[in-house]
Amino acid sequence: MAEQKGVVSMNGKPLSLVGNRLEIGDTVPDCEVVGKGLEVVKLSSFDGKVRIISSLPSLDTSVCDIMTRRFNEEAVALGDDVVVLVVSMDLPFAQDRWCIAAEVNNVHIFSDHRQTLFGHAFGVLIKDLRLLARAVFVVDREGVIRYIEIVDELTYEPDYESVLDAARKLV
Repeated sequence: MAEQKGVVSMNGKPLSLVGNRLEIGDTVPDCEVVGKGLEVVKLSSFDGKVRIISSLPSLDTSVCDIMTRRFNEEAVALGDDVVVLVVSMDLPFAQDRWCIAAEVNNVHIFSDHRQTLFGHAFGVLIKDLRLLARAVFVVDREGVIRYIEIVDELTYEPDYESVLDAARKLV
């Protein structure tokens, strides 16, 4: 399995990512994640829609909380042709609890805790922590990746405007 050292850091400490390194123009990998009700969901079930796929370490951290709330707010304005998928290693029960408390219901929240299939397929699994790196992928209706941002410091937020602009151009 490919390993990328120093692509991301946490509080300045370099970390290693494992998995496939994706590039703009690649076909989005289809993998299984786990929904809040413990159902297995294939990413391909969102084919035909523009997808913003947000990867993050844990909803129970401040930056992940801010990021997911922001995408939840933006999802409404993006319309029905765009879906926002959020994937973390949090257990589905914790994700559901967080969504209820945060009143987040415009994005789809999934867990990669079982087999890290998403983390490996998207190249965002942090080897040192068994968490996902903070990253955003924008995928067109045909399943081609059109935007990628792997945030280099886990304590930083992504460039929301660039993500949203990339998604709006595909609608």
